[in-house]
Amino acid sequence: MKPTKLTLTRKFILNSIKPLQILKSPKVIITSKWWQKKMNTTLGMLGQLDIAPATPITPDDQAGADRARHYSVFTGLQKRAIILSASFMGLLSFMGSSIYFPAVNQIARDLHISNSKINLSVTTFLVIQGIAPTMIAGFSETAGRRLAYIICFVIAIIANLGLALQNNYYALLFLRMLQSAGSCGIMSQALVGDCIVSAERGEYLAYSSVSSTLGPSLSPVLGGLISQHAGWHWIFWFLLIISAATLIPLVLFLPETCRQVVDDGSIPPPLICSNLSDSIRFRNRHLKGIPIDLNKQAELRKRFRLTVPNPLSTLRVLADPASALLVLTLSLANVCYYAIFTDMSNILYNLYGFSNTQISLVALPVGAGTIVSSFVTGMLLDWNYRRHARKLKIPLQKHIQIDDSNFPLELARLEVGLPLMFLEVIGVIGYAWTLRKGISIAGPLVFLFFVGYGVSATSQVSIVLMADIHPGQFAVAAAARNIGQCLLAAIISATIDPMSRAMGSSWAYTTLALIFGLSLLGPVVISKYGTKWRESKRERSIVALRENQGKCLEIMIELLGPASAYAYS
Repeated sequence: MKPTKLTLTRKFILNSIKPLQILKSPKVIITSKWWQKKMNTTLGMLGQLDIAPATPITPDDQAGADRARHYSVFTGLQKRAIILSASFMGLLSFMGSSIYFPAVNQIARDLHISNSKINLSVTTFLVIQGIAPTMIAGFSETAGRRLAYIICFVIAIIANLGLALQNNYYALLFLRMLQSAGSCGIMSQALVGDCIVSAERGEYLAYSSVSSTLGPSLSPVLGGLISQHAGWHWIFWFLLIISAATLIPLVLFLPETCRQVVDDGSIPPPLICSNLSDSIRFRNRHLKGIPIDLNKQAELRKRFRLTVPNPLSTLRVLADPASALLVLTLSLANVCYYAIFTDMSNILYNLYGFSNTQISLVALPVGAGTIVSSFVTGMLLDWNYRRHARKLKIPLQKHIQIDDSNFPLELARLEVGLPLMFLEVIGVIGYAWTLRKGISIAGPLVFLFFVGYGVSATSQVSIVLMADIHPGQFAVAAAARNIGQCLLAAIISATIDPMSRAMGSSWAYTTLALIFGLSLLGPVVISKYGTKWRESKRERSIVALRENQGKCLEIMIELLGPASAYAYS
């Protein structure tokens, strides 16, 4: 029986609160391609809304039962392997920013330029490192993490080859910016959001955040050794070799995890995102009789697209007050960190007459602090989350994401985080004044440990909390954090040398530490008002959803004229 347009319109109106179900129904076949495209665009707006469920998940509630499944089909061992692999790949990106810090004096002499000019190459690197992820993050949310990784590695390999061969300052400046555009460090944090529930993110982010904190602190050790014994060009040959060697297993084995592409990992990725490990995994699932949700697969295929990403999605994250305050705090923590490392080579050479190798070894206490912080802070974050869940009588199940729309996420994270963040203030001020006194190098080394611990703790708390309050936008949230911290770090790397000459290095570092200390008022405000802000955002999202449903209805009725629709009953 062929229904009239009026019948179809009436059917749509009756189901207007569930527009997706009508279009998915096998009883309705839309033959107008123009009409299909228009409706998919409209419904795509609905799919992008981030709305937490309004009711808690209970076994008796069928909708809740559907949600109360494993957050990811990957096993615990597979998750650790994926995140550790991603962390190692991120390590290569973060190494690029600071691996040649011990060699800056040598590079300046060889290229016949001043230290201020060589510091400009650090500044431009950090500027691009802040901007580039806003593009690659949006791309990875629609096209998948694997393609984003591969693009980043190809760019980095080309840049490192050019850097290894050049002997010109302007070529160095341009190629360092290109090298920075290939940074993929934030992607490991997105993989954690793809695979790990909120109650366990502290532990797993310990693995992923090692790259962001350990890379900048340990890479100067490698850079100092390489530049002293093989020349500074070999720093970039080293990065080229290790990047090319990493790209091969990445292409062959790293599975796709983006939830917009493979959901919880149970949906096969498109062919362009597939690899050997995916083929083996889905063959094993087929042999075990585990079916693929074909409706879900079709829905995800419609969303999959290779397009130029929109960086505005990152800026929208920064419009959230809690996110903006967190990014400011993290950025100022990194300002202190990069100020120390940018000027360290010059200070240690002038005060102690250290060689490149000795200067690089001074970074080891920072690395030790970041390693200890990564695991201790992660465990404390998970412990406090569970403590609040017990207090609210919310049962936690392993690998299952609870409805945390009314959970005090901000308080649970920042109760632990704030005291640990303050350790960086102590570390920076202590480092500044022990250097000024000209005492044994042991004094600054002790305080550098606290600098490493504090900056790592600040990074981890910010990563976990932003992943909590921006579910489904893990890469975009990571890019938002990255843009703030890199741009401010870029400014300080260009200004720390003249600032130290004008104020003295001790007062310069003390000023930066006090500014960072004042920024910790931001997390205090978040812990008090963050839950209310999230609830307000959720209410605005619901209003926007209803408005879009109305628009969808209007377009549907308007377009029924040119559309050819047939229903089979």
